Amino acid sequence: MSAGNTDKNNRIEELLAAIDRGDSDAMPKLIEAIYPELKRLAHFQLAGERPDHTLNTTAIVHEAYLRLAANNDGWKDRKHFLRAAATVMRHLLVDHARKRNAAK
Repeated sequence: MSAGNTDKNNRIEELLAAIDRGDSDAMPKLIEAIYPELKRLAHFQLAGERPDHTLNTTAIVHEAYLRLAANNDGWKDRKHFLRAAATVMRHLLVDHARKRNAAK
């Protein structure tokens, strides 16, 4: 692992600890620091969806942010947070599909 990645991981760990302490400024900073990874997760989640899906990666990341910010589950580390984000994103897609099918 390069020094840059170590610094980035340390920063993410610091932000997760700050969130756990209740620092309201830490969550937006965490999302900014990890945004490219969240976009990749959202892209991966959308890869299995129908081609004409109405949600895009940005919408999924932003909605996931709102849900994650509202419910701090005491994430242990970067991997734990990313797993939680992936789960939230999957639930968003399932909820979206349910609403779409219910409207039919």
